[in-house]
Amino acid sequence: MAETPLKHATKTALTLVAFAFTFTLLMTVVYQVTKAPIEKSEAAARIALFQQVIPLNRYDNAVLEDTISINPSELLGNKKASMAHIARMHDVPVAVILEAVAHDGYSGDIKLLVAINHDGSLSGVRVIKHSETPGLGDYIDIAKSTWIKLFDGESLLKTSDNNWAVTKDGGTFDYMAGATITPRAVVKAVHKALQYFEENKATLLPPTT
Repeated sequence: MAETPLKHATKTALTLVAFAFTFTLLMTVVYQVTKAPIEKSEAAARIALFQQVIPLNRYDNAVLEDTISINPSELLGNKKASMAHIARMHDVPVAVILEAVAHDGYSGDIKLLVAINHDGSLSGVRVIKHSETPGLGDYIDIAKSTWIKLFDGESLLKTSDNNWAVTKDGGTFDYMAGATITPRAVVKAVHKALQYFEENKATLLPPTT
């Protein structure tokens, strides 16, 4: 006997429901199985990056978990709340790691990790994400150039505000010929991150008694 339209539609609907349930269950199992290893891998990568801007022998705390939530700031270029990571030695804060964004890169946002010592000097800067043109913008990547190390030891005291620019603009920071926009954006973002630190030092690295 041929199926009635209602019976055929019911059968089809039940098949789709069973398929959706099975697929959802399978995805849930895969997520639960892979969640912990992925989180562990991401944490290890983050720690390795932190150690590039603050040597491991300068702190003894779990810097990944030692955080302060900070609000969006024009100086950091972050449009959402983010985390500042605090490095401590024997419970004494020695440096803070901030995330900053340069929105005026040649091909869009350039995301930075900026580590600042307690005295306001830069411990290190790394570009963690960018979309700059290969061959021109790539030199801001530590994997391809040491240019980013120009910022090591820099501070607002060492270099006046007027000199926080590439040499083409009258500043003190070298740049790659034919590629001014990218380093100009990075220099500007690092300078503003230092200004943010000065304005918020009491919160980021409060004095200990």
